[in-house]
Amino acid sequence: MSAAPARARRLPLVLRNPSFGRVWAGQLLTQAASRMFQVGAVWWLVGFAGGEHRGLDSGLFLMVSTVPAVALAPVIARVVARHAHRTVLASAAAVAGAVAVTAAALACAGALPMAAAYAVGLVLAGCQAVFDPCLTTSVPELVEDADIESATGFELSTQSVAGLSGGLLGPLVVDAGALAGVTAVCGAAYLLAALLIGSTRFPHREAGDGPAPERRSLRRVLAGLPFIRRVLVCFAAANVFTTAVYVVMPLYTREVLHATGSTVASLETALGAGTLVGTFIGGRLPGRPVTVSSVCLMVMAAAFGLPGLFPGHAVALVSMAVIGWSLGVIGVRFVALCQRMVPADDKPAFFAVMQALLGATFPVSSLVFGALGDQLTARTLCLAQGAGLVPVALTLWWLGSRAHVAEQRGPDAPAPVPAGEAS
Repeated sequence: MSAAPARARRLPLVLRNPSFGRVWAGQLLTQAASRMFQVGAVWWLVGFAGGEHRGLDSGLFLMVSTVPAVALAPVIARVVARHAHRTVLASAAAVAGAVAVTAAALACAGALPMAAAYAVGLVLAGCQAVFDPCLTTSVPELVEDADIESATGFELSTQSVAGLSGGLLGPLVVDAGALAGVTAVCGAAYLLAALLIGSTRFPHREAGDGPAPERRSLRRVLAGLPFIRRVLVCFAAANVFTTAVYVVMPLYTREVLHATGSTVASLETALGAGTLVGTFIGGRLPGRPVTVSSVCLMVMAAAFGLPGLFPGHAVALVSMAVIGWSLGVIGVRFVALCQRMVPADDKPAFFAVMQALLGATFPVSSLVFGALGDQLTARTLCLAQGAGLVPVALTLWWLGSRAHVAEQRGPDAPAPVPAGEAS
């Protein structure tokens, strides 16, 4: 009698839970479309539409694309809390699809002004900023409690797969059909996602309908987690240098490799593939989370500097793969550390501020490195990225060593070791 249920449990979650499978497909479509438009638009600015300030133009575009997730965080939290999650998800995808299809039609009718491209990027980023946290919040409404970990794993891996496919297709579609082509493909993906999610039943919706428990203020949450707060600040500082790769990569392709969008796509593919591998094996690496992360940051520093010292396509590909692997490992270990240390009732507030803090560094990085790209060579920017990560890695190593010493001293130590570090 139990053989059939046992076989069903061995099936992947997206197959044995059709509702989750449809929403997961919608997530894959929206995140791939968002990444495709960002990478494609940056390559369009650098390779086709840009003038004397290609670096600054692409940096400004990436900055505009990341502002909504930071600036609208309080508004997004209220929208997700007050409305049915299926409605929010389907509406965000539908609005993004309508805007992208309209932009594609205008681009086919005539050259799309650069200001319009920036506006489209802003709207699509705003829709995605609503979609992503709402999807994470709605996972308990789609799966049983025993499947939450599996669903979370699918959700995190989808981000890497979507980034990989979107980063690969973006420059190629721009080379084939300019900005009109990439906006049309993105619009179709968004509209299909809206259709999939809008027609999906959320079987466990009642689980999230009860009154929310009273939670501590964000200030009190962070005050009670001094170690995590310091680690979070370190990763935010590292983000300033790591996320600049999306500005430096197209500039390096044009100035150093003298190549086309297919080369940008290959570098994006190497970065995404490395991230995916790091995501899957990050939890299996031995060592304390902070120690492993500091080592990965040092590896990334060397990988960033390598193309600056030894220019070439093969060197850049290997460097991107290593950087992606390190990013995947760091992401898994840090999120797991936070899941163990942050109290359950404080997790929504904590993860909201974590995303806002890490996301806030992306506009700064895009603008700074974009402006520097008009003054310095791409090889120099690669070396600057690597040099900037070294002090962050050393600081993180020091924090981990200090926590280890506190653990050996016992519970009366001035800086007790967190539970996540003792694992």
